[in-house]
Amino acid sequence: MALRLILMRHAKSGWDDPLLADHDRPLAPRGIAAAERIGRWLAARGHLPEAALVSSARRTQETWQQMAPALPPCAVEVVADLYHAAPATMLRVLRGARGRSVLILGHNPGIAEFARQIVESPPAHRRFADYPTAATLVADFDIDGWDGAGTGTGRVVDFVVPRDLG
Repeated sequence: MALRLILMRHAKSGWDDPLLADHDRPLAPRGIAAAERIGRWLAARGHLPEAALVSSARRTQETWQQMAPALPPCAVEVVADLYHAAPATMLRVLRGARGRSVLILGHNPGIAEFARQIVESPPAHRRFADYPTAATLVADFDIDGWDGAGTGTGRVVDFVVPRDLG
């Protein structure tokens, strides 16, 4: 049975308030628009999560809130460990996931590193290495359960950044 991972970095956040803690930064208007576009893109391509694991940061939660209207309802869990998580933490969270199609919504630099590690070969996209805001990877895994996910076990199905969508 194939499992699907949708790995997304939060959309562009605002920096208007320099006194605001990093964890509490909201999305910028550009980020709101990008998250909406990514949600519509996922729906149009049939990349539909059954579960969404979202960092506890405000910008990741707002990214999900902007994407969700374009997608069918799914189980959503706010996971504090995903806030600025290292690849090993992301893998641990993924291995505990439920559902055949799981979306993880997190932060750089961990998400870029995790994306590079989890797939057998990277997509031929010039922005994959730096994983800009709202970058989204879709990868399939020929495993029976998420506990079988590991380095190089995913096969890239899709990769997009908001700029690709106009």
